[in-house]
Amino acid sequence: MTWSLAIPVVLLAFAVGNVIAADTRLLNVSFDPTRELFQEEDAAFQAQWARQTGDVVTITASNGGSGKQARAVLDGLQADVVTLALAYDIDVLADKGLLAKNWQSRLPDNSSPYTSTVVFLVRKGNPKKIHDWPDLVRPDVQVITPNPKTSGGARWNFLAAWGWAERQPGGNADKARAYVTALYKNVPVLDTGSRGATHTFVQRGLGDVLIAWESEALLTQQEFGKDSYEIVVPSATIVAEPPVAVVDAVVAKRGTQKTAEAFLQFLYSPEGQAIAAKHFFRPRLASVAASYVHQFPAVKAFTIADQFGDWRKVQATYFADGGIFDQITEEER
Repeated sequence: MTWSLAIPVVLLAFAVGNVIAADTRLLNVSFDPTRELFQEEDAAFQAQWARQTGDVVTITASNGGSGKQARAVLDGLQADVVTLALAYDIDVLADKGLLAKNWQSRLPDNSSPYTSTVVFLVRKGNPKKIHDWPDLVRPDVQVITPNPKTSGGARWNFLAAWGWAERQPGGNADKARAYVTALYKNVPVLDTGSRGATHTFVQRGLGDVLIAWESEALLTQQEFGKDSYEIVVPSATIVAEPPVAVVDAVVAKRGTQKTAEAFLQFLYSPEGQAIAAKHFFRPRLASVAASYVHQFPAVKAFTIADQFGDWRKVQATYFADGGIFDQITEEER
């Protein structure tokens, strides 16, 4: 597992024999927990593209907090494709004319080729006996989760907590706000991205529980051992749906549209879906998912559409400047 905040990964396809192949270069601007996933997706697509076209493709990956990455693209980072944590971070690019506003309709499942969900990661033996959302607001518990202002994963974490509280018997927005306010009082540090939060919990040893995507929690267990960390699945959680898109303005300028589109379509192929599952993201393709039922337990989960409407509404209500998250953190000062 790589812990630095942005490390480019360059993958080269080799020309066959003495034929000189065309060299296409793509930049994939992605969010924190996809580093390992796209190392393998890139390599597999590179091999497929070489077989099909005889051309060389070089894919460079840039990783960081999803919101921060979206701002970098707005500021001029030349992304051919974006693979971010949530739809709003791509919507802001569409609002500035970098791609069509109907971008989600271009690929299946609202352009989200795989999913995850929000779980808790605790240390061996679960010493604080953390089993569900109410345990995160106990005075003896420190919670690690990143900053929703910069991290897409953190926004999913926030909404999972809020949605659980609001869906309780007698739950409403006021009770959800009170619960989430109490939760963030137990957060000692807000890292800018999900991988940074994992580093804080695992490498620095801070906190009693990490709120994380299932994919990140499973990866941590793989890297550091199931005997070191345990995953707790809460009674209710959220379906995280990270989307992908071609950045029209960039590919038109660079002449990379065909390759960029093929790369994203590859993510939906049986090979691309199997790679996603291998890296602990839940595949959309039923035939692939059937081979990984042992890895992904059934969870009681709601979606953004179920609980909140759409991402534009969510962003304006909870995460925009002066929104509920800002109000909550201001109240803590």
